[in-house]
Amino acid sequence: VDLTQETHDTHTMYGLNDPRTRDFGERCLLARRMIERGVRFVQLYSGDTVGWDAHSDVTKNHTAYCQKTDQPVAALLKDLKQRGLLEDTLVVWCGEFGRMPMSEQGRGRDHNPWGYSGWLAGAGITGGRFYGATDAIGLRSVEDKVHVNEFHATLLHLMGLDHESLTYFHNGLDERLTGPAEVKIVKGLLT
Repeated sequence: VDLTQETHDTHTMYGLNDPRTRDFGERCLLARRMIERGVRFVQLYSGDTVGWDAHSDVTKNHTAYCQKTDQPVAALLKDLKQRGLLEDTLVVWCGEFGRMPMSEQGRGRDHNPWGYSGWLAGAGITGGRFYGATDAIGLRSVEDKVHVNEFHATLLHLMGLDHESLTYFHNGLDERLTGPAEVKIVKGLLT
């Protein structure tokens, strides 16, 4: 892919001139170009074979990954907004679990499925606010809990899809992306 047609300012904004941010910066810039050309779903992966999995040293791991990703993802959001694409683009930053607040084998942290965070931008999301809270040590969600199926229903809603209409009969069961139970859209994420 030829990125030489992008301006020097764009290269700088995405961190393409810095070895720490170059790889993820290129991915973010390519994502913007794909969105400009009408690609409806783009997934970026910010890790490698280890990724954000920080069992041995959470500070070292997360510091390195934050240095690699912070500038490029901020550039992507800014660029999409400047080009009038952010309102029609849903940006989701999250993983499938968080990290435990207590140590595991020294400086590492184990997986935490009970309390973790992610963020959303674009697609009409009101930015600059928080939804939900964990207990005092960050172990468990205690306020405005969001089940993964509710989160998925909300993402589908933001993409203009009704999760209930995406129900298919399979092997004798009505199946859908948000599971068999009744699931509501998380209105608190939308306002």
